[in-house]
Amino acid sequence: MTNSSPFRVSLPDDSLRSALTGLSGDVEIIEWTMSGPAPVGEIDIVVPPYLGGTKMLGQLTTVKTRLVQSQMLGYDGVAKMLPPGNVYANAASVHEASTAELTLALILASQRGIPDFVRQATMGRWVPSWHQSLADRNVLLVGYGGVGKAIEARLLPFEVTVTRVALRARSDERGEIHGFESLFELLPLADIVVVVVPLTEKTTHLIDDSFLRRMRDNTLLVNVARGPVANTKALLAHASAGRIRVALDVTDPEPLPEGHPLFSLANVLISPHVGGRSSAMLPRMARLLREQIARLQAGDEPVNVVLRS
Repeated sequence: MTNSSPFRVSLPDDSLRSALTGLSGDVEIIEWTMSGPAPVGEIDIVVPPYLGGTKMLGQLTTVKTRLVQSQMLGYDGVAKMLPPGNVYANAASVHEASTAELTLALILASQRGIPDFVRQATMGRWVPSWHQSLADRNVLLVGYGGVGKAIEARLLPFEVTVTRVALRARSDERGEIHGFESLFELLPLADIVVVVVPLTEKTTHLIDDSFLRRMRDNTLLVNVARGPVANTKALLAHASAGRIRVALDVTDPEPLPEGHPLFSLANVLISPHVGGRSSAMLPRMARLLREQIARLQAGDEPVNVVLRS
């Protein structure tokens, strides 16, 4: 960008503009939904729509940018669509709190039988029953990035034992973090398995028949990663047999078609990919954007860069 040009940031809607208060006067905010060519030839930071998919990234050929700032954590499929010469950052720090909250909600609802109580209540029935607590359970956390750490922080006050699995083995102040090579040894020891890994070639269909067979009967599986991390056919087979319990915020395909057999299973709880959809998103996205703007204006490198095309 030339020194005489204003520092431009394109936003896809007014909601994010409203949250971006306190910017310096030399920042120009323009609206661009990326449904067509860019309205100007140079934009310092382009913010794509939250759920617009990757095809819109092709519109970046119509503009010179310094940073493409996603509103999403995951960036599967982006590398194939991102035109050459772009720097792409994900939304680390934006969705961790919200996704961790939903994960805890899914776990607690499944453990304490909330869906059963709701079903009975809609029929005007009072049907008390005993259910497993979250306290005293062994939780296997598969994936230990920002969301995984946020989930762990919220789980520990519930008096659980959390075992961590990450791509590579290491240790921290809490002790051992196991590598993926230990996953199948750890699955039979868990009461609850929470999967929160990015979708990659290695993690596609990570949750397959072999994975599920290693889980004990009545174990709760929670997938808040991406739908294709699980093989839906294998998931349906084990859930239909009543051998495991399942809580999903993501599915494959997505959206799950109307009438899909997973919807009819009492041991399956499904939310429609709403991990990041809460009031926590907007202020955190605005905070990240303020940081990126300040960094680029100061000549510093942006944070959260995951791809350079």
